[in-house]
Amino acid sequence: MMRSISVASFILFIFSSSAFTQKIKKADKIILANLETHIRFLADDKLEGRRAGTAGEKLASNYISTEFHNAGLEMIEEKTWLQPFDINDGKQIDDATHFSINNNELVLDKDYFPLAFSAIKKVSGTPAIALQESGVPWFVDIKEMLEENKDNPHFDLDESLHAKVKECAKNGATAIVLYNDSKIADNISFNVKDRSEAETIPVLYVTADAKKKYLKDESASLDIKINVSISEKKRIGNNVVGYINNGAEKTVVLGAHYDHLGYGEDGNSMYRGADKQIHNGADDNASGTAALIELAKLLKQSKFKNNNYLFIAFSGEELGLFGSKYFIEHPAIDLKNVNYMINMDMVGRLNDSSHSLIIGGYGTSPVWGELFNNNFSEKKYFVLKYDSSGTGPSDHTSFYRKDIPVLFFFTGLHKDYHRPTDDYDKINYTGELHVVKYIYQLIENLNDKGKLAFTKTRETQSSTSARFSVTLGIMPDYTFTGSGVRVDGVSDGRPAQKAGLKTGDVIIQLGDYNVSSLENYMQALSKFKKGDATQVKYKRGNDVAEAPVQF
Repeated sequence: MMRSISVASFILFIFSSSAFTQKIKKADKIILANLETHIRFLADDKLEGRRAGTAGEKLASNYISTEFHNAGLEMIEEKTWLQPFDINDGKQIDDATHFSINNNELVLDKDYFPLAFSAIKKVSGTPAIALQESGVPWFVDIKEMLEENKDNPHFDLDESLHAKVKECAKNGATAIVLYNDSKIADNISFNVKDRSEAETIPVLYVTADAKKKYLKDESASLDIKINVSISEKKRIGNNVVGYINNGAEKTVVLGAHYDHLGYGEDGNSMYRGADKQIHNGADDNASGTAALIELAKLLKQSKFKNNNYLFIAFSGEELGLFGSKYFIEHPAIDLKNVNYMINMDMVGRLNDSSHSLIIGGYGTSPVWGELFNNNFSEKKYFVLKYDSSGTGPSDHTSFYRKDIPVLFFFTGLHKDYHRPTDDYDKINYTGELHVVKYIYQLIENLNDKGKLAFTKTRETQSSTSARFSVTLGIMPDYTFTGSGVRVDGVSDGRPAQKAGLKTGDVIIQLGDYNVSSLENYMQALSKFKKGDATQVKYKRGNDVAEAPVQF
């Protein structure tokens, strides 16, 4: 949440800012004031954390669109600033779902619910609870399964249920109605994030109270009617795209993501408190978005005409680079004509003592080394730290994977990262002004360089987890909604490449462990240690293949 500032503190802040602004040029004062205006708006509580695909994101995209218009940018996406894309929000139970026993309609979520891997199908029949005959629904008590495995640390209830359903379907069951007569909690729920393959028959779970009410007589025949309807739940995110058309052959892309975490609904918050709080994301990444807007104004007024300039405020970055990946797959311009890409993510917390500015992508073009040796005026303000890799947990990665030289600007992590305390009053506006001016001078120095050569670099993992100590060396496609983990990139010299995996393959099994989602892919990795050998099973198109892999 935004914290209140005392009147005394606010006066001191204004006084300090005024003292500084007297020492800088009038044009810089304007940029400084604009940066604060942008960040204060984007990080306001009324935007509720700018979660992709929400009303808060819409307020932010409207603001950015207006700023692009005021800067004199052109629309490029069919007379709109916006490039919409789908965000899969998991699964949802549709209103058509129903379950009746002897004409008594059970209440969804109170009496029963389908499991997320249930078949979408209508089924009826007159089974008895105690009998399991071919051609009718079966009732299955999971009591024995739970009691037999209560002391088994490796027991996976979800996998066991899948296996049980397959066995019952093979023996003639047309549907499965699960219940639990044991005293062991099963914690079964409708898992909206379940991405496993749907079973061939409907699978329902009946609560303990509903079992006592409707399934008391196990010898009686029951008139059962089932209809399971499950669909994908989606929301719409929007990239905001503006263009400066100088009539040049090549185009420079400048980007920054403007989405943030909302209330932390997607599980990406570092906050562990019990109460619901807005994550305003002032540094992450209202700061980068503000820099993008100000650079658009500067470049529109500049004499740097040897490139066109495309400005993209990405959404869905916090979910796994959704917006930049969508743009790369549905580009508004020919990607062959993209000269280079500059990404700004968290550029608002420059340390006043160290003045450390991190620049990623240093190795993606030989031009970068030559450029950073130039001592143009803004360079003296920073202690520059370089990272050669063209990949990382931000949107430049999507462009690097298309063999486009990239630069990634970042002022460093801090204790407010992905927490509700990342607010506008903690931004170093003076430091960000210098970051904007430095990037502007870089672009100026690149104006006469022509087409930049691209070079491949080592690849960093986009995420890490303490739960596993080995990796296949892939970049997963976070936008993939099917069962398994689709490979979005393969690192040179790593186990996946040695096993023959390629971009587009879908990993479905690692050793003895089925892989249906990124979560259980990581769980599978946690079972291995360096030096272990196993098999990886994957889909390539309609074909299923298997290969040996050594960590």
